[in-house]
Amino acid sequence: MSARNRLGTVAAMTLAATAGAMLLSACDPNATTGANGPQSAAPSQSGAAPAQSDAAPSGGGQGKPAVNGTSAANRLTISTGTKNVLMNGTSVNFATDVRDLAWSPDGSKAAFVNSNGDLMVVGADGTKGMIVAKNPGGQTWSHPTWQVYGADAQNSHSGKQNIVFAAKQDGVLKLESVPATAANGTPQPLEIGNSEEGSVQPPKTGNQWPNSGGPHGTTAYANATDGQVYIRDDYLRLSGAAIAKGSEPALAPDGQTVVFVRSVKGHDHLFEKAGYGTPEKDLTPNATTDFTEPAISHDGKTVAARTPDGVYTLPIDGSAAPTKVSGYSGLPAYR
Repeated sequence: MSARNRLGTVAAMTLAATAGAMLLSACDPNATTGANGPQSAAPSQSGAAPAQSDAAPSGGGQGKPAVNGTSAANRLTISTGTKNVLMNGTSVNFATDVRDLAWSPDGSKAAFVNSNGDLMVVGADGTKGMIVAKNPGGQTWSHPTWQVYGADAQNSHSGKQNIVFAAKQDGVLKLESVPATAANGTPQPLEIGNSEEGSVQPPKTGNQWPNSGGPHGTTAYANATDGQVYIRDDYLRLSGAAIAKGSEPALAPDGQTVVFVRSVKGHDHLFEKAGYGTPEKDLTPNATTDFTEPAISHDGKTVAARTPDGVYTLPIDGSAAPTKVSGYSGLPAYR
């Protein structure tokens, strides 16, 4: 899709956005331990392999795969803020607390915020850990996401492999970016704006919960000040606009469909917006609990979400009611 068409898509989606109440993130940066929080030893950058357990953090028999809702088939993983990440029907020890885990597009690496508030990248089995960026102190980092796309000679692009995340300092939230291959790199502010002449400029602060995807490295994120979800595109030229009232966006592999959270009649619902010319759709209209922190599967067909009593999944088109797949209430992510 050309830059003009993508900008047109954003503009049309902006006009279609409807009002709704703002939801505060269940994994808000306020709740994430920063560099000045409780300290524990970070895993060695030399990549010493941590132990791998066959049991989940609680429950599950010794030497037997735990029944925790994850499998090699569904590629769902669940992190609970501890050292253990549930995946492939078992539990893997990452040797440091894992907060806001996000998988690379090819599933070979995971990025997360560790016990010291640093940004880490590790192998899929929790080994070969590298501090991509060390928290300088006085900041709280949260919700990293992979912005990746390949080289495009026709449009003079060499490709990108960055990690975008939210940084909070002195009460101010901003999005920052660092190369995914950096070692103790220095994050830089992510440029927020719109190069289209006469367009409304999105806010540069208050931004959080970034989620990137699609063939052009598109990024969805939420703004804590105005309670809206934004789409950012920098593939050919910088663009960005609000698309809906809500928070905690998840971007589908097509780079256009967004699932996000909005409070409705006392509960947090999941909404889907499929792109240009499409209305918002409440995926959980009969919710009697809070559905938060959505994640979209690798094939773009399924949404996983966290609730107080576990993780549920449902079709992204809302054709079926949510089904509980795990009793572990943690952050879902698809590898």
